[in-house]
Formats: sequence, structure tokens, C-alpha cells
Amino acid sequence: MKHFVQSELLQSLPKQFFASLVDKVGKVIAQGHDVINLGQGNPDQPTPSHIVEALQKAVANPRYHKYSPFRGYSFFKEAVAAFYEREYGVKLDPEKEVAILFGGKAGLVEIPQCLLNPGDVVLVPDPGYPDYWSGVALARAEMAMMPLRAQNKFLPDYGELSKDVVEKAKLMFLNYPNNPTGAVATKEFFEETALFAAKHDICVVHDFAYGAIGFDGKKPISFLQAKGAKDVGIEIYTFSKTYNMAGWRVGFAVGNESVIEAINLLQDHLYVSLFGAIQEAAATALLSSQDCVKELVSLYESRRNTLVKALQQIGWDVTAPAGSFFAWLPVPNGWTSERFADFLLEKAHVVVAPGIGFGEHGEGYVRVGLLTSEERLEEAAQRVAKLGLFHAVKK
Repeated sequence: MKHFVQSELLQSLPKQFFASLVDKVGKVIAQGHDVINLGQGNPDQPTPSHIVEALQKAVANPRYHKYSPFRGYSFFKEAVAAFYEREYGVKLDPEKEVAILFGGKAGLVEIPQCLLNPGDVVLVPDPGYPDYWSGVALARAEMAMMPLRAQNKFLPDYGELSKDVVEKAKLMFLNYPNNPTGAVATKEFFEETALFAAKHDICVVHDFAYGAIGFDGKKPISFLQAKGAKDVGIEIYTFSKTYNMAGWRVGFAVGNESVIEAINLLQDHLYVSLFGAIQEAAATALLSSQDCVKELVSLYESRRNTLVKALQQIGWDVTAPAGSFFAWLPVPNGWTSERFADFLLEKAHVVVAPGIGFGEHGEGYVRVGLLTSEERLEEAAQRVAKLGLFHAVKK
């Protein structure tokens, strides 16, 4: 059989670091070991029943058996606008400032293709979500990394970027609450960002995937709440985390009218919008009681507290995340993140994600997901304790 060579574009895409992690985990499971997988970002709870029921009912509606409108149903975009005004006090024009997405990832990968030409520069957080890199590669653009450091609360310092990079940059990715660090942003930081972007003609793309998940009574803020934010950028929101709808592939982009039009134009050539029944169920999620969201955040906070307490008791010096459903843990002295992750998998059958997979400045950390029961989180800590890498705290 003839083998057709992939295009140069496909060959230029970044290697999927976490595919190798999945392979390693699969081999350990195949050997019959009980593996506690804290390395993934896949929500473990089901979609709330009222959303499922809305889909079940909508599926029977013949209206949705035809093509959806190219840019989605107005009722869904109106629900997005109502959600943003209710939750964040941000007013949106449903037809001009909302774009429906096939999940947040689709928007994040599409946006560089919408706005950039080959050789243009994108400011990317390091560490950060690796799919930012994919979109940049598909646009044949170039990345300039913005280091996220603990001493700056994992916020980028625009002052340390070179003048040359700033002058060339056309796009910037941000993500708070942050994957992988669990850090949150302040309104002051977002306002600084909006001013910086306006001064240097940079479009800001804020990945608000974990927007619902903030701890200690503090609700994460939207980038669009900052003065001038809508002038310089957009925010991308997904239903995957807020409503446990990861498999449904539904999200939206909101903000700057010209950027929303660019996303819609690209998607006009790729899709004929989402299945209408999913749009109706998603609108139900946004407009119904948000008690299910509050319960989910409470669950994650309880898991966070259990994990942090258990790790601190075994002598692991960790800091509790302020948001997201991840914890960002420093590796012991003398270890790389990948070697430490491999060691935990091999000796304790506990899966964590090596920080280096999120960028050069992720080295020295591993990411842990709060996506299993408190009992399993405590058991994971006990397994790690038996390896003797940490000195337990005396009670």
C-alpha cells in the first residue's frame, strides 16, 4: 500500500508530550497494578441531570435534525450574554460579541489562524496549556515565552520581555485560574494587561476554562471585567469544567467584535455550527440554577484541602492552589520533573504530570489533578510517603 507523506505543516506540529505519559500509565495498568491517576485533567463527575434531561428532550425536536445556522442559534448566544451580565456584570452584544465554539480547545487553536501571518510573534505563558503551541504552529507563527514564577504569583512580568519581542508580538495567551499552577489573577493585573496590550497593539486571548473554580470564598474574575479589556481582546469559556461537559465539546468566545467576526469567518469554512440540541442544553446550563456549580466547587475545595493536608503531613512542602482543579507541587531537590513522575508511577503507582510538559519553566514541578475521591488522594499521599523522599511532620 502506498504511503502518503504528511504535509510540512503537520510535520511541524509540536510533539504531544502527554501521549508518552498515557503510554507509560497504560503499561503499568496492564501489569495489573492499582494505579491512582492524578495526571489527567478529565472531570470525574457526571453532567448535572437537568442539563442531560434538556438534551434528551431537545434531541427529539425535528428543528435540530437539520443544519444549524452557520453561526449558531440566537437563543444560545443570548444565554451567553445573560450569563456574563449576571456573573460578571459584563454586557455583550449576542450577535457581534459572541462566537460559539466546538469546545474551548477549538477556539484556542483557531485564534492564531484568524489573526496571524507566518512569522508573527505570540506571547505564550510558560508553563502553560500545550495546545496554545499547536495553534501557533498551525498559523506558522512564532512563540515568545512569558515565564510564570512563584515569586510573582505565577503572573507574567511584562517588564522583563525584550523590546524587540514586544514590538513584534500580535497576540497573547493568558489563563487564570491557571493550568497548571492553580494561580489566580487580580483585576489590577488584568487592567495592567489591557493597558500593555493597547499600547503595543496586541490581541489578548484569555483562556477562562476554570473560571468557575475559585477557592476560599473568592470567585475568579473575568478578563472582560477589567477596564479596556474588550477593546483589546477576547475570553474563551468552556462548559467542560463548570458543568462537567467535557465530552459534549461546547464553549464560546466573547469580547472584541473584530476578533469574534474573524473566528466566525474561519468557522464558516470549517463547520455548520453545533448540533442544535447541544446548544439548547448548553443554554439551559447557563440560565438555570447554578447550585450544581457551587456544589462542584465545594467538592474540589474539599479535595484540595484533603490533598494539601495529607502531603504536608508526609513532609512535602506544598502550597494550596487558589483556583482550578490542579495543584502545582515542587519536586524534591536533585530530581527532574519527568524522572520524579516516572519514579512515582513505577514505585508508588501514582500518576502525576511532569512540569516540563508545560514548558521550560514548568521544570521543578509536577501537576496533580483533584479528580478522584478524597480517599484515593489520601492513599496517594501514603504511597508517596513510603518512598522515603520526604520527612514526615511529627504530630
